[in-house]
Amino acid sequence: MSSFPKNISITVLTGFLGSGKTTILTSLIKQKQMANAAIIINEFGEVGLDHDLIETTDENVIELQNGCICCTIQGDLKTTLLNLLKKMEKGEILPFNHVIIETTGLADPVPIIHTLMTSLDLQRIYSIDGVITVVDSINGEATYNSHEEAVKQTAFADIIILSKTDIAESGTVNSLIKRIKAINPKVTIIKSDKNSLPVSKLLGLNDYNPQNKDWNVKEWLEIEKNKSSNDLHNHHDHHHEHNVNRHGDEIETFAMVTSQPTSMTSVNFFLELLMSQMGENILRIKGILNIKGENSPAVIHGVQHIFHPLEWLEKWPGNDKKSRLVFITKNINKNTIDDFFKIIGENELNKS
Repeated sequence: MSSFPKNISITVLTGFLGSGKTTILTSLIKQKQMANAAIIINEFGEVGLDHDLIETTDENVIELQNGCICCTIQGDLKTTLLNLLKKMEKGEILPFNHVIIETTGLADPVPIIHTLMTSLDLQRIYSIDGVITVVDSINGEATYNSHEEAVKQTAFADIIILSKTDIAESGTVNSLIKRIKAINPKVTIIKSDKNSLPVSKLLGLNDYNPQNKDWNVKEWLEIEKNKSSNDLHNHHDHHHEHNVNRHGDEIETFAMVTSQPTSMTSVNFFLELLMSQMGENILRIKGILNIKGENSPAVIHGVQHIFHPLEWLEKWPGNDKKSRLVFITKNINKNTIDDFFKIIGENELNKS
């Protein structure tokens, strides 16, 4: 098809049971910006889309009045996404330029992200835009206390939509926001009463796509600008301890910095060492590297033990040419990662 999109971005919409995810999704797909979107969900019965949204159906795809298409996961996510492409190529469904994947309330977002990061078949046309997590303003604190999955959904979020803010007490909402920021300092929080969702702020995040010229490396790196950061070549003056167990959520966000250019050999050694020892508990790594012999910086981006191939920016985002990595971890404190960085530093100094 001549109108076949060349790159289709994917938004992962998650949130714990009862958070209002279904209400948020229904509100989103009523808006005109979603007219060329595809919605992938697990069960129509669970989502309960408004009947007046549905125009025509077949055994796999529901077409909505505003132009959206909606389907269930058929076997696995990869199969579903490839089947949608085939239908679009054959002209069986209208072209779509964005996908929203709505997870179950108990879902860990990592398997979805891994599927999209590792499948070459999907990467030729799809790219991850970001993760949006819906959090219940009233019951959010209790959910975090009882369910590790909810904490993980928040740790991976690029945007948090606080639902039910119109009926929640302000003190409860403010306390919840503080806890969310403790779990994930980089996240953008949007308060919603379901009728005031700014769709434009939910799309075009480009958080998993460093090849995109709009990828904002500075925004990610600056989340730790007011916190102390380690320089991997100067460890003698680092005696501080991070609070690993903030609110009992056991999620840490911190930055590591090196002022000297690093060889690719040392970077690969560090990553292999880190992933083999604690890969499952390294939730995310993202950052920028000054590689010896290169004029532009490399972007590193990993989710647990899966890493994108290194991408190269056209130029440094500013005058600071230090290598900087931001970590989101579970049950791992900053000093533990610092020990691994020492190995790189010692390796580089031995080469000097």
